[in-house]
Amino acid sequence: MREVMTKSMARNIFYGGSLFFIAIFVGLAIHSHYYIVNVSTNKATLTESVAAGKHIWEKHSCVNCHSLLGEGAYFAPELANVMTRWGVQDDPDAAFEVLKGWMDAMPTGIEGRRQMPNFNLTDEEYRQLADFLLWTNTIRAQDWPPNDAG
Repeated sequence: MREVMTKSMARNIFYGGSLFFIAIFVGLAIHSHYYIVNVSTNKATLTESVAAGKHIWEKHSCVNCHSLLGEGAYFAPELANVMTRWGVQDDPDAAFEVLKGWMDAMPTGIEGRRQMPNFNLTDEEYRQLADFLLWTNTIRAQDWPPNDAG
């Protein structure tokens, strides 16, 4: 003999399943917030210079060409671990020099070539941007992006 599901049984399954998955979603959202705030981000090293570097990043819309931790455009290289790739992750002065030298060396005015604009940054702005990129280099991103040459 076959049992037939009644409307009330179907409704209970729907509501029970919905509540179950809502609870899972809320739990994962809370865990993600905890992980981002307490585990992956090093708030102790978040200085005024790092914040100023982020403002420079936003002011010049760097994310329109570069990606940072996978967010942004893929026109130009990923920059989350650029300081590790350049081998200057432990030396803020070297990071400043390499970043300034690299950005100043970008050619402009070549037809048909991807080009990085010259933003005419001051040395202080280069240092702040380098500090921001050094700080992003310390975010625990579970080995993303892969640290290959680029």
